[in-house]
Amino acid sequence: MTLDPHFTQGLRQRLLPEPPPWAPAEELVPDWQPLTPYSRPPVPAAVLIALVRRPEGFTVLYTERSPDLRAHSGQVAFPGGKIDKTDAGAGAAALREAWEEVGMEASDAEVLGYMPTYYTGTNYLIVPVVAEVCPSGPFVPNPGEVHSVFEVPLSRILDDATYGRYHISRGGKQHSTWQIDHDGHTIWGITANLTRRFRDLALGEVAA
Repeated sequence: MTLDPHFTQGLRQRLLPEPPPWAPAEELVPDWQPLTPYSRPPVPAAVLIALVRRPEGFTVLYTERSPDLRAHSGQVAFPGGKIDKTDAGAGAAALREAWEEVGMEASDAEVLGYMPTYYTGTNYLIVPVVAEVCPSGPFVPNPGEVHSVFEVPLSRILDDATYGRYHISRGGKQHSTWQIDHDGHTIWGITANLTRRFRDLALGEVAA
């Protein structure tokens, strides 16, 4: 499937053509429930699920966050962050973040579409932006934000056997997320959950 030239065509049909509208805060259900509800509105954010075209087939791009960051240090993530007022929408924000974090040229990426928003227990409302990327050069991690960059073959992402469960305790409550182990990296939490949602959508097991 990773070598099928029609893969991205079928994927595009399953994705949303535009970023989804922002739902009212009272209707949002977070991926885990914080002990104290947030009094401020959710923070709009975007991440880039980059399908990198390689000679052997598509891969999916991930970053390992710098251990010096205050939030989510050392964790695996998609390129992404807050949507700035100067960004022309979620797609532009995701591409800007990819440039800032790993030096991905925006002109190397073609946005295929958008997935439904994902609301986190840390009060971020994330728009996943899916793009096909034909890199014109290597991805170079920004040392202030990213420790390393790696890619996972799309064939592994689409394989149900790739996924396990990651268990964590927050505020005395047990919580679990999807987990992916790849080449010494453990992908869990938001990133693994979004990866699983992408996998299910790409295979037509869920609708956008």
